[in-house]
Amino acid sequence: MKTVAQLSGLLRKGKVDAVDLTDQVLESIAAYGDQALFIDVLGDRARKEARASRKRHRSGAALGTLDGIPLGWKDLFDIKGRVTTAASIVLKSNPPASADAGLVAAAVRAGAVTTGTLNMTEFAYSGIGLNPHYGTPRNPRDSKVHRAPGGSSSASAAVVAAGLLPAAIGTDTGGSIRIPASFNGVVGYKSSTGRYPMAGVFPLSRSLDTLGPLANTVEDCAIIDAVLGGWKKAATISSMRGLEFVVPKNVVFDGAQDEVRANFEKSLARLSKAGAKIKHLTVPAFDAILQLNASRGHLLGAEALHVHWNRVNGPDAERMDQRVLGRLTLAEKMSAVDLVEILQQRQKLIAETTALLGDAMVLFPSTPHVAMPTAPLEADQSEFFRANAKTLRNTTLGNFLDWCGVSMPNGTGEGGMPTGLLISAVHGSDGQLLSVGQRVQQLIEDA
Repeated sequence: MKTVAQLSGLLRKGKVDAVDLTDQVLESIAAYGDQALFIDVLGDRARKEARASRKRHRSGAALGTLDGIPLGWKDLFDIKGRVTTAASIVLKSNPPASADAGLVAAAVRAGAVTTGTLNMTEFAYSGIGLNPHYGTPRNPRDSKVHRAPGGSSSASAAVVAAGLLPAAIGTDTGGSIRIPASFNGVVGYKSSTGRYPMAGVFPLSRSLDTLGPLANTVEDCAIIDAVLGGWKKAATISSMRGLEFVVPKNVVFDGAQDEVRANFEKSLARLSKAGAKIKHLTVPAFDAILQLNASRGHLLGAEALHVHWNRVNGPDAERMDQRVLGRLTLAEKMSAVDLVEILQQRQKLIAETTALLGDAMVLFPSTPHVAMPTAPLEADQSEFFRANAKTLRNTTLGNFLDWCGVSMPNGTGEGGMPTGLLISAVHGSDGQLLSVGQRVQQLIEDA
């Protein structure tokens, strides 16, 4: 599958037809071996939108760079006329959405083609990507061993890695875009909170939920961000000289696989050679966050339990993924004092870390390990919880500190599986992050 930028250019020049492209995508989805990728394929809607796009292109009235581009949507986004299941069977009896989610509507106004809704961890509450109700998507990077796709935007990454779609839109509350991007070897951009409208998106944690695209390039993420957010597209910077990056000395490399460390060091060397300034610093907030979580609990857990309180304490609990249910009930031990302390400490740590970083961005591995086989995680719940906590560790730091971030592939590790490089920046630095990210990806790929 070509990139969004490539397809957009071909559509504008008339070398690709929007209807033909959509038909090709739908045929590829139907023929693909893994039927756990989509919750619903919306063929009728996709073809209708593609026909409208074809008409605009032929009349010289294309709406912009996303006109005619097929997109998939994580099944947290309302799509008019269908039930938003959040990949759970307990929501299937809910009434259909009366309108598209705000971001879906923005994509439609830009001419994008809505191909369907994508599988995910139930209620978006896991970094691994297992789903007992609709099946666990296979990680396309291993054709022999069924490996974790990452969560919770599991299929949003897998459809891009499999070449079925040029891009998909996911959500990120604790790493749910960046982890699947890392595991599947694609690019995932987590926006700053508040950058996109949250209307019509099924929540997990209203303080931490963010949205963003998964694609093959940072450039594609910048294109999608600009169109859906109404921003000026982030341009690639011409030089790395003078740019400052912080590499944390603490937490993020603990227990990292050798190949993850080696690939990170290679990426760091390329940035340094290109003129970037690299500072190795201890980031006190990282240890403080882990200590706060251990002593007080998790903000994410408390807010997720609030969303699902009636389900957890009613008959629906028996029909939920018991791994998700187990994580939700952990927050029952938290007190009101715990939650207030977490919220106050969060603001303090955000302010202190912003002052520490200045204009620098932060670099570390997206995940400390590559995608693991799913069989041991399915068989042993204690092994699942251990692996899930480690998988989420690096990315959750950015959510707690309200950073934006972009993960990109930077090599392979155990079993030939992808490793990921995560670039993070303080809240509101999304445009600069995407500018720098495009150049960093070029440096990594050109080496």
